[in-house]
Amino acid sequence: MKRWSALFAIAAVVVLGAGISLDTAAVAQEKKAKPHVERDLVYGKGGDEELQLDLVRPEGQGPFPALICIHGGGWKSGRRQDLTKLAAMLANRGFVAVTVSYRLSDKAIFPAQIEDCKAAVRWLRANAKKHDVNPDCIGAIGFSAGGHLACLLGAADKSAGLEGKGGNPEQSSKVQAVVSFFGPTDFVTKTWDKRVEEAFFVPFLGGSYEEKRDVYRKCSPLEYVTNGACPFLFFHGDEDKLVNISHSQKMAKKLQNAGVSAKLVTMENEGHGWTGEKLTQTLDQAITFFQEKLKK
Repeated sequence: MKRWSALFAIAAVVVLGAGISLDTAAVAQEKKAKPHVERDLVYGKGGDEELQLDLVRPEGQGPFPALICIHGGGWKSGRRQDLTKLAAMLANRGFVAVTVSYRLSDKAIFPAQIEDCKAAVRWLRANAKKHDVNPDCIGAIGFSAGGHLACLLGAADKSAGLEGKGGNPEQSSKVQAVVSFFGPTDFVTKTWDKRVEEAFFVPFLGGSYEEKRDVYRKCSPLEYVTNGACPFLFFHGDEDKLVNISHSQKMAKKLQNAGVSAKLVTMENEGHGWTGEKLTQTLDQAITFFQEKLKK
C-alpha cells in the first residue's frame, strides 16, 4: 500500500491523469496541417446534461478511421481540451480525432463516465457519413483515468450493462482497438490506502471498497476480458507509484490468454507519465498500432 500513499500529496496535483503533458515538443514538432475542426458538438445527454465533444478531421477524402480521445483527471477533473494538440497530431496522421467530455464524479458516480464514452462512440457511428468516418474502424486512446475508460470500451460489451441512455441506442459502442497510458484496470485487488480511496474512489464509485465491492468489481476492465475483446496496447512506467504497472500487466496477460492481441510497453525508470523524446516515441508507437489495426 506504500506505493499509493507515497505519492498522495502529488496526486492532489496530478489527479490520476495529468501524467503526460501534451503541450510538449513531441506534439509541437508535428508538421503543420489544416485539418477541419468542429468544436462543442453535442453528442448525447448524461442525465439532464448535454454532452459535448470536439472533432478534428484530416484534409482529403475519407472515410477515415476515427479515435476517441479520453482525458484523465481521477474521474473528478480534467477537460477534453487537454487533448486538443493530440487530436491535431492524430488528424495529421490520417485519423478523425474526437476529444470527449464526460460527467465527472462531482456530478455523477460510476457508471456515468463509461456510459458517456459509449454514447460518444455510438454518436460517431450514427454520424459517420457526415464526418467522413469509417464506422467499422473506431479506436480509443486514454490517459490514466481516461485509460481506464478506454479499457472498458475495449473489453465491456453490451452484456455488461454499461451502455446508458445517452442516445443512438441502435448503434454499437464497440471499438476496434485501444491504447491505454497507465490506466487502472483492477479495482478488485485492493492495493491502495484509505486516503486514496477517499480522495478518488469514494467520489467516483459512491462508497468505500467494503461498502461497494460489487461496484468496484463492475468498474474493473479486467473483469470483462473475453476472446471477443479488441486488440490492446499498454504503456506503463515501471516506477509508477500512483497506478502500479501490475494493472497493465494483468490486463495484457489476461487478454493474451484469451487469444486477444495485447502488448505492454514498459517504460523503464518512469512514473505516472513522461515527456520529451520518450513521449514522442510512445505516441509514434500508439499511432503505428492504430494504423495497423484500423487502416487495413
